[in-house]
Amino acid sequence: MGIIHPSTKDFDQLLQTNEVVLVDFWATWCGPCLMLAPVIEEISKKYEGKNVVAKVDVDVERALAEHYQIMSIPTVLVFKKGNLAGREIGAASAKVYETMIENAL
Repeated sequence: MGIIHPSTKDFDQLLQTNEVVLVDFWATWCGPCLMLAPVIEEISKKYEGKNVVAKVDVDVERALAEHYQIMSIPTVLVFKKGNLAGREIGAASAKVYETMIENAL
């Protein structure tokens, strides 16, 4: 499936129809977000078929960023069965995100 780019209107459906969802809140002008992009890509490949990886551009989907109180980017959220299961603010290593996913699986 690869990385998906949900909109505000289909985000809830994404959370409800998938067991575990990792969401990277980012922006095109954010240096740390751009550095994190290859890590998120790697995770999407490693966990393909086990969970969904999504990216949300906070400038495009402001309502989602506000709803999840994204104050700093990058922020990565992990949802399990539609409920928030983890939050990491700032760029971290792949291991941090993998642990978040593993704890939710």
